[in-house]
Amino acid sequence: MPEQGAPTQHLKQQAAVPDTEPPAAVRRTGLLVTLLLGGLTATPPLAMDMYLPSLPEVTGSLHAPAATVQLTLTACLLGMALGQLVVGPMSDRWGRRRPLLAGLLVYVVATALCALAPTVEFLVGFRLAQGLAGAAGIVIARAVVRDLYDGVAMARFFSTLMLIGGVAPIVAPLIGGQILRVTDWRGVFVVLTVIGALLAALVWARLPETLPAAERHTGGVVDALHSMRRLLADLPFTGYMLTGGFAFAALFAYISASPFVVQEIYGASPQTFSLLFGVNSVGLVVVGQINGKVLVGRVGLDRVLGAGLLTVTAAAAALLLMTTGVLGEVGLFPVAAGLFVLMSAMGVVLPNAQSLALLRTRHSAGSASALLGASSFLIGAIASPLVGMAGEDTAVPMAVVQLAAALVALTCFMAMCRPWNRRATTEGAES
Repeated sequence: MPEQGAPTQHLKQQAAVPDTEPPAAVRRTGLLVTLLLGGLTATPPLAMDMYLPSLPEVTGSLHAPAATVQLTLTACLLGMALGQLVVGPMSDRWGRRRPLLAGLLVYVVATALCALAPTVEFLVGFRLAQGLAGAAGIVIARAVVRDLYDGVAMARFFSTLMLIGGVAPIVAPLIGGQILRVTDWRGVFVVLTVIGALLAALVWARLPETLPAAERHTGGVVDALHSMRRLLADLPFTGYMLTGGFAFAALFAYISASPFVVQEIYGASPQTFSLLFGVNSVGLVVVGQINGKVLVGRVGLDRVLGAGLLTVTAAAAALLLMTTGVLGEVGLFPVAAGLFVLMSAMGVVLPNAQSLALLRTRHSAGSASALLGASSFLIGAIASPLVGMAGEDTAVPMAVVQLAAALVALTCFMAMCRPWNRRATTEGAES
């Protein structure tokens, strides 16, 4: 048996194909590969969070209402969802490297076009293209983890990725706020373009292929659809997928609404918003590390996931009470505290939901990763415009969406995953 946390045995028998480095190279570049996977995982927060402090400025620059500008976030999310459904099966057929490199190149071009968008309609379209291409990094990073790790080691590695990828949401709004001191919102996309180009160059030079040629799927679209249908027919897998998806919707309701809630309703500056956003991201990262270093291997993943979901639900309920005035007039600090608890709890909800779902598939990791990512981003894309339906002067829609999403996530977990039935949650769909 391989040592826990080490690459799975099939890498030691990896076939020599043109785009595949020998296994020794995989071991030698283990730390660099980890950092690269963290960078790929950071693609969504970089693309969205660095842009958040400038949302109010975009409304004035492009003469568009807040609800329309929020569609630029929705378009990016929708693109990332649909892109994963395409790129995931492609990576099962052609390996991880080639689809990843192609996606990163298109991502760089689309991001550069965002900086040149003359109207909000063009910006929405370019953000859609940016999301479609950026999906490659998200879905393939998860597939590579499934190639390399299994069991508890996989759950721990996902927590490690959360630490690396978590740096992005911490620093991205801070960088975005500082960029706005010297330039406008277009400068944010220029910086994102440079970051994307650097990441593509590093992937080209140093990321080895992790899917042996012998284990790649030879079928086309029909085979990929059959694989996804087989995964969706597994009730616990679908349950974990929906649990993670609706938890992500609660998270994205915060991402989408918080720039207006913090800056427009409570009068904070872009820099103050960036600082608060960074503090919340620190909470998510710290709890994620507690999950990976302390809880995983000692406490059942289902138990930790259930506790995290209850915490998210309680925080969302408290936010709803505060924003509706039931607790009287509250200032920014209590609301920020509630958002901090909600964000921190995501540090155990998101990695454990993904790990428990991927543990149920030994093959078709790309397709499984695509379903997990696409469901999260699609549900998040639906949640995004809902938080702005009542205008910019109230935070109630944000809290309502968060609480509803948390309750649905908790219901899916209990009804479909049956966490009390250990056999049901550990027997995979592809055993």
